[in-house]
Amino acid sequence: MKQQKGIVTIPQIAAFNTIPKENMVLITDENVFAYHKKKFLNFNVIVIKAGEKFKNQTTVDTIIKKIIQLGANRTTTIVGVGGGVVTDITGYVASIFMRGINFGYVPTTLLSLVDASIGGKNGIDVGVYKNMIGTINQPTFIAEDLSFLNTLPQDEWKNGFAEIIKHACINNKKMFNELQENSIVTYKAKKEKLQLLIQQNATLKATIVAKDIDEKGERKLLNFGHTLGHAIENTYELSHGQAISIGMLFACKLSQEILGFNETDKVRKLLEQYNLPTQFTFDKKIVFDILSKDKKREKRTINYVLLEKIGKGKIVPIDLDFIKSALKKY
Repeated sequence: MKQQKGIVTIPQIAAFNTIPKENMVLITDENVFAYHKKKFLNFNVIVIKAGEKFKNQTTVDTIIKKIIQLGANRTTTIVGVGGGVVTDITGYVASIFMRGINFGYVPTTLLSLVDASIGGKNGIDVGVYKNMIGTINQPTFIAEDLSFLNTLPQDEWKNGFAEIIKHACINNKKMFNELQENSIVTYKAKKEKLQLLIQQNATLKATIVAKDIDEKGERKLLNFGHTLGHAIENTYELSHGQAISIGMLFACKLSQEILGFNETDKVRKLLEQYNLPTQFTFDKKIVFDILSKDKKREKRTINYVLLEKIGKGKIVPIDLDFIKSALKKY
């Protein structure tokens, strides 16, 4: 099996037989490691603390020091085995260590399988500012091992479905309809149905990214719900799925005002069907100050992702004062 950039499906980590173990360093978090110790036997492993609050430069520095201690060089491949925090950090470390070495991912969460591991965005947070430092650099491979989902906490299933619903809202009405007819319970019970949904979402995102690697145009659609979502996620220690769900509802309300979107209730009902929040009380001033520093800001406007209709997203430059006023009415 040649190492090619793309998705490679393998049954378990031990199937990485194309890369000598002495040339590989696995990065995972303490939760994944505790549940799946046997999968890491005979590998060089760096275990980091779990959670978004550890997605920072301190963790990166610690990893790099340990990689150096393990004797890593430019022939080393770093493999992130975990959710979005682990894959984001892994890609960033690999991109800057010795000015760039090969890396790959084994996503262990639904969120990472359908979204976080795909697209080449790597980075870390700076305080409450999400992904403020990072690179766009594609992994050598993304390897699926769905057995990791057997130990996935219920809240992590909700996180994953937030991104799946996002994909349906911006690009796939048929998927939206399918989600309406099912539930987390259904997908957990029917593995083939789940695997098909994962592949469908991975393909959707990969197709959009392939057309716009550097996020100059269509790729911005993938930020639906993320502008407000990122502003409240770290500030209020929400999960990614919770924050993005709240952000999607706010974007739907903006879509009503600006584009005449009339399907907000359908989006709300679907989010609630997958046990995701649609309302949240927050300090408007604090959140606006964070939101106004979003990476998508251009002078006094932000490129906001709105919906013309379910299945069709649109990027609209919105004046910051308009967003501030809309937040006050939230």
